[in-house]
Amino acid sequence: MFDWFAFQAGATAFLIAFVAAIAFFSAFKFVYQIITPYHERELIRQGNTAAAVALGGALIGYVLPLASALSQTVSLPEFAAWALLAGIIQILAFLVVSRVLYKALAARIEAGELAAGVYLASISIGVGLLNAACMTA
Repeated sequence: MFDWFAFQAGATAFLIAFVAAIAFFSAFKFVYQIITPYHERELIRQGNTAAAVALGGALIGYVLPLASALSQTVSLPEFAAWALLAGIIQILAFLVVSRVLYKALAARIEAGELAAGVYLASISIGVGLLNAACMTA
């Protein structure tokens, strides 16, 4: 028999977690777009595939540890702490790659060079996977 009260409790917890995750996702996207030296929204509207791939990789790279944190934590404050740490790590990865290791990266993405966008997306997703794996300990 269907337990309506158990479903309601589970659905409420789901909605709270989902809304919190969407809020963190949106905040990360906002902050990430501020720290990049180029304007993703404008570049993507102009058809710049490199910018779209780079941004998409950063978002996936952030969502991976976010999903891990959702499945590993038991409270909203704990989830929030892991979500914040994951965002900081992802932004630090961008800063290290774009300003230390590969200084021409931003210019190449602005120029629409897909290789640069794929490279940055790959780094972002790789960092996100490592970040997510470290949360499962």
